Parts: sequence; structure tokens; C-alpha cells
Amino acid sequence: MGYRLVAYAAAVAHFAFLAFGVFGGFLAWRWPRLIWAQVAGAAWLVLVVAASLLCPLTWLEDRARERAGMAPKPGGFLQNYVEGVIFPTGYRTVAMVVAGVVVLVSWVGYVRIHHRRTPAAASR
Repeated sequence: MGYRLVAYAAAVAHFAFLAFGVFGGFLAWRWPRLIWAQVAGAAWLVLVVAASLLCPLTWLEDRARERAGMAPKPGGFLQNYVEGVIFPTGYRTVAMVVAGVVVLVSWVGYVRIHHRRTPAAASR
């Protein structure tokens, strides 16, 4: 039962990390200190995908599933949980471009909001 929970927790953590990596820049509009964590998260997402690296959460889930006697899920997180659910199968490249655009929009918004606050704060 314990390894099964670890496998499920790793999948949930994957979803949370993916959401933060893509949408976290919008949170930084309200909480500016988050921008550096979001930039690091987005950079990790790009690195894992571009270099075909095995994400530590995928490794953890795979090991936990194995020890729990659950069926393996070869192919990684995107293939098993995201493709076909969040975006249609076969459109991974399009989905990545859209995610990249969302990240860039959040960063541009962050810079615009931060730029507006800085001169106003300096003039006081």
C-alpha cells in the first residue's frame, strides 16, 4: 500500500510541477519572488524535454509502481498522463509551443507589472 501511495504522489507532484512550470509566471505577478522558482521550473521542463532526460519524479513513480506490483507505464509522464488528456495525441510539439507561449506571456506581463511598480516606488 505504501509504494502505491508513493507512485500516486509522484504523479500528483508531476502535475503540480508541470502546472507551476507553465503557469507559475502568472503567480509571480502577485508574488514577485516566485519568478525565480518559476524560471528554474520552466528551464527544467525545457531541459528534460529537449535533452530527453529522465525526470526524477518519473524515476520515483516507476520504482514505486514496480515495488507495489502495479503495471509499468513506459514512456514517461507526458505520454502516460498528459498526451491524449490535456492535448490530443500526436500534437506534443504544438502543445509544447503553446506552453512556451504561455510562459513567455506570463514573463512579459511580469516585466510590465514590475516595471510599473519600480518607478512609482522610487519616486516616493
